[in-house]
Amino acid sequence: MPHDFFVNFQGEANSLRYHHPTLLQLTGESYGRTMTDSDHQSQPARSPIDSAPAPGTPPDYNILTPAFEKLCDVIARLRSPEGCPWDRVQTLESIKPYTLEETYELLEAIDSGNDQHIIEELGDLLLQIVLDSQIAADEGRFDLTHVVDRLTQKMIDRHPHVFGNVSAETPEEVRKNWDQIKEQEKQRRSIFDGLPEALPALARAARVAEKAAKVGYDFPHRDMLFDKLREEIQELADEIYPAGKIPDTPATVEAEIIADTEIDDPELRARVEGELGDILFVVANIARRWKINPEEALRKSNRKFQQRVQQIEQELEKTGRSIQAASLQEMEQIYQAVKQQEKRNS
Repeated sequence: MPHDFFVNFQGEANSLRYHHPTLLQLTGESYGRTMTDSDHQSQPARSPIDSAPAPGTPPDYNILTPAFEKLCDVIARLRSPEGCPWDRVQTLESIKPYTLEETYELLEAIDSGNDQHIIEELGDLLLQIVLDSQIAADEGRFDLTHVVDRLTQKMIDRHPHVFGNVSAETPEEVRKNWDQIKEQEKQRRSIFDGLPEALPALARAARVAEKAAKVGYDFPHRDMLFDKLREEIQELADEIYPAGKIPDTPATVEAEIIADTEIDDPELRARVEGELGDILFVVANIARRWKINPEEALRKSNRKFQQRVQQIEQELEKTGRSIQAASLQEMEQIYQAVKQQEKRNS
């Protein structure tokens, strides 16, 4: 039985008609015809577009369609008996770590602002989608057309203010409609259903709190979170220090180096871990209430610190020394100089 839908864009005469036989029998032989030289001619890599088209303009299908067909043919060929031994043995489970890695590489590319880098990483992420779909098709489960069909229908269903007669004038109204439609689709029993367990913990903390806030469980004023943060820090101090008093130890490199020691008591260790987790949870909520992505903020700080330490390495290399041979004071001097240079350049 074919799947049909018909959508009019803003009441215009022109329309999009989509037709896909979703119930066709799937077999490995049904998909992924082998690419031959007669099917496609090798094309040089295209440069980014010279000028931005009007917002909402779809790609030139005369260019996109053969390019996408070629990509699908290449992936199918890699999975074929005459293809790549590595690609042939991959499963949806085995490919998961690569999908996660490519996602983070795309985020780094976006941060760089380098369009060529972004193009490459978007392509790598697209590869994961096409390859996953080809693997599923080879196993007789579903294929890429089913993925596109489901996505297209979902976008139409969740934007009734564009493709239907629902009104939504602000992003907040759009988000509210989206959440209501999503809840109806998923038939969820808990506000946390559907929140991926695999999300990085800091990002998930913000999303968990956001879900609770949507039903009204949140501090009335965001400034209250700093009082909560002080409370959580004190609870950590109560576990680590006698009488909960944090030593007044200035942060300086001009001091004796004291080696860290582990917590031998497993019960105490578990309590300290719990208190540290509470602190991070509050920090994630502070970020949420000020509309900051905590995972993104931490990722940028990680990169900033790494780049500064690499600068230390480079400065020491100029004198023929390694970072391992430098004193803490020398490293800190270079680090602070790098920070000052960053401020002057900003």
